Amino acid sequence: MSVASQAGRPPVGGPSVDAQFDFPALGAALWRSKWKILRPTVLVALLTLAAVQVITPRYLSESRVLLEGRDNVFLRPEADKDLIDRNTVDDETVTSQVQLVLSRDLARAVIAKLHLAKNPEFDPTLNGISPLKIFLGRLGLIKDPTRMTPEERVLAAYYDRLTVYAIDKSRVIVIDFLSQDPKLAADVANTIADEYLVRQRAAKQDQARTAVEWYSGEIAKLQQRVADAEAKVAAFTANSNLLEGPNNTTLSAQQLGDFNAQLAAARAQKADAEAKAKIIRQMLRSGQPVEYSDVLNSELIRRLSEQRVTLRAELAEQSISLGDRHPRIRELKAQIADLDQQIRAEAEGVARSFENDAMIASARVDSLVENFDQIKNQAATINERDVELRALQRDAKSQRDLLESYLAKYREATARDTNNSLPADARVISRAAVSNVPSYPKKLPSVLIAAVATLMLCCGFALTKELLSVPGASGTASHAPRRAARASASIPAGAAVALGGEPQRIAGVRNGGIADIAQGLHQAGTGRLAVLGTVPGAKTGETAIKLARALAKEGRVILVGLEAKSSAIDFISSDPVAQGMAELSAGTASFGDIISRDKRSTVHIISAGRLPIERISLLSSPRLEPSFEALARSYDYVVADAGLAEGVDLEAIGELAPEAILIAATQANGAAEAARERLLAAGFDSVTVLAGGNVDMGSTEAAAA
Repeated sequence: MSVASQAGRPPVGGPSVDAQFDFPALGAALWRSKWKILRPTVLVALLTLAAVQVITPRYLSESRVLLEGRDNVFLRPEADKDLIDRNTVDDETVTSQVQLVLSRDLARAVIAKLHLAKNPEFDPTLNGISPLKIFLGRLGLIKDPTRMTPEERVLAAYYDRLTVYAIDKSRVIVIDFLSQDPKLAADVANTIADEYLVRQRAAKQDQARTAVEWYSGEIAKLQQRVADAEAKVAAFTANSNLLEGPNNTTLSAQQLGDFNAQLAAARAQKADAEAKAKIIRQMLRSGQPVEYSDVLNSELIRRLSEQRVTLRAELAEQSISLGDRHPRIRELKAQIADLDQQIRAEAEGVARSFENDAMIASARVDSLVENFDQIKNQAATINERDVELRALQRDAKSQRDLLESYLAKYREATARDTNNSLPADARVISRAAVSNVPSYPKKLPSVLIAAVATLMLCCGFALTKELLSVPGASGTASHAPRRAARASASIPAGAAVALGGEPQRIAGVRNGGIADIAQGLHQAGTGRLAVLGTVPGAKTGETAIKLARALAKEGRVILVGLEAKSSAIDFISSDPVAQGMAELSAGTASFGDIISRDKRSTVHIISAGRLPIERISLLSSPRLEPSFEALARSYDYVVADAGLAEGVDLEAIGELAPEAILIAATQANGAAEAARERLLAAGFDSVTVLAGGNVDMGSTEAAAA
């Protein structure tokens, strides 16, 4: 097996490489180990097939029981006949009924009814116990059959073959039973369901009989209590002369209620009139406009307000052309002041009216209080007797209600004290049938599972062995071998310049030059590259944009701005005000906040940012290198606009983007050669020099066009 890495991308800080699996090599490794994989797989499949042929088959039969409320509506008490969901079965009830089906008492009844204790399948001691089971039992690995009672052996075999569960989100209980005899499996499943219903009916019948016995004794006692209580009520009423009016209340109580209601109404009327008068007086004293509903509803105030509005409108209109001392203006102001005075006078009249109403209501309250006190004194003596009478009536009523309730329940229990009137709260909805197909063992699935598991295990061993046999990358590469390992883009003959004994190429780009460079980078597998300029003012941003758009035809590309003064990237961004690398390095933004799109291509863009930060400060951030590593894993190409090719931070740029695209005015340019030497010395893997007038795109608008 081989591991393929990106060509020309050796690690800068350590021996590990960002590698990916070579799937054709994995396939070849598996093919070489095909016999080591197929032989164990076929052998395990054959052994599994032989084992399932030897195992004694068992047949499964299934019976289903539905839990439901089966109460006869005609046997319910009158108070309960309107309840539709009186016997709703919840999840806890279903779970409890499952445990009832699994109870030992029901199991003993089924075993006795079908004579399972005499069946060798349920009691292995009838045909003799194998020495192996005796030995394992003595060691404690399994239960020793010889030390178990016959009942324990049969119950253990019974529960080993029985499965009872409730279907999720339903009230259906499934009873599954396995047996070597298909008919016996069906008989046991059906017998369990029948015995379950019989026990439900028997339990309900026992409850009904117990209720009949208890209610019969209590009813006799209650009848005597009711008779005594009603006799006491009749005797006390005759002796106390308590007269009752409508609604079973005494006349004194009715009079007290009427006077109390009248007194409350009078007090409310008094409080309302006083509050209204007080509010109007406060408005008048504070000089505020009297905007109260009772005042505004006055016909006179409404007319005065309309006149004031008309005069104010006329005053506003005349004030445009006339001064404050004009006779007309003075006349209008005098008329408005007179109207305000009339409105205040009318409001005072309304306030006095409310004060008079309050005085009248106060007099009525005093009169009602006096009469109310007289009636209270008269009713004081009657209330004592009335309290005693009502206590006797409550006692008689409670005894009578309890007697009627017991009589209704007694009749219901008596009606249920027969087998025919006590249906079980469940019914069998599917009886077990004799199965002709063994349920255990599953021959084909067992063979397939064993074969597939063995196949996957052998493949895993083979691949693990192949992976462990691959030697890891080690050591570090110097800048000189890395520079010699990659050739730059081709240029016209004679453009080679000797530098340090190694031939370096300067690529003169003219028509279609950037497209050729992009194709060369794609073929070489270059992932991260930086665009730099030889002199200040070199249009690195425009060249980076054009190169990123050319690379976008071959894969996913992101354009990153490291030069804070470049506006070309911001111009083509779909979000020109988005945050950038400065905010990401400062920890105030995430990738989702800073990534935008090119308006005319699929290139993703990250600007230098909005914070005032120099390139050297940005490159010294500890967050920058992990961010570039993350971008390199997410995109096929990372193109960085790095600005001028000088400064102490060139080595940091070379670590982030080891491939350099250097922009020069001409091929024979001393500044270009000096810049290239600085880049190679800073650790860049290769430097491709773009020269010629076509590199200069003229303006930022031309880059976006």
